Amino acid sequence: MPQKIDFNLIYALNLLLEEGSVSGAAEKMNLSAPAMSRILGRIRRQFDDPIMVRAGKHLVPTPRALELKRQLGEIIEQAAALIAPNDAFEPGKLTRTFTIRANDIFIGALAGGLLETLRDMAPLSGLKFIAESDGEDDALRSGKVDLVIGSSRDWHPEIKTQSLFTSTFQALVRPGHPIIGRVTPETLTHYPHISVSRRGRTQGPIDDALRDLGLQRNVALTLPGFHSAMMLTMKSDFILPLPRHVLQGVSNIHLPLAEIELPLELESVFIVQAWHPRLDRDPAHRWLRQTIKQFFLQRE
Repeated sequence: MPQKIDFNLIYALNLLLEEGSVSGAAEKMNLSAPAMSRILGRIRRQFDDPIMVRAGKHLVPTPRALELKRQLGEIIEQAAALIAPNDAFEPGKLTRTFTIRANDIFIGALAGGLLETLRDMAPLSGLKFIAESDGEDDALRSGKVDLVIGSSRDWHPEIKTQSLFTSTFQALVRPGHPIIGRVTPETLTHYPHISVSRRGRTQGPIDDALRDLGLQRNVALTLPGFHSAMMLTMKSDFILPLPRHVLQGVSNIHLPLAEIELPLELESVFIVQAWHPRLDRDPAHRWLRQTIKQFFLQRE
């Protein structure tokens, strides 16, 4: 049979790891130090791990305790949401920091507007943006990431998604590039291209469109991020294709780069936000998703 879980121990363990001492946790729980020590003993039996061990004059968490610590806050928040009235959520009192995964230019272009919105509605909350990487499904599933914002793809069936906006491809070149003023499908193939892909991909919608015309471009360089790609584009004859919503962020920082339209019939890029279903009814997470969705509706 599954082991019975004592949620009082979950709360006590969270305090112990936050305070880093038995006396500190005892004070928070209005208990004596000996009583807290007995609770620590029960926690050790519950998890079959020492949890906190002596290192000189201090107690330090074991690797198992550090692993648990990453999950405890979320468990306690979910338990609180379970018994809270549906209308009890107040953004103005929210003290949560949300972790969002997105690409670098997207973060630079949009984080400011989102932070301003959050500051107005939830001044005690915050956002932590982290760079894109492989394994978004696992990051959402494990709770390391609250939300992924990026192009639509084949998500695991359990992952929930919501469309935010659509975008198309354009390109950047250095000022004075010989292609400016004479952009055709043929001239696009006369100069080397940069592909930006954290997975190392060199082919995409542009290649499909050129192939339909019997043409092929030269992807001479593949980079994992947009910033390094732009730095190289400014000093070379490379062509840097990128989504239109990324260009909005580039124009804000006034880099010496020129935009060119791509004379190709390209499919739109669908930008979505994705999350794990365990957070679907979480009031704070639902508020975050609605705020982000409204933010992009206003931008559109």
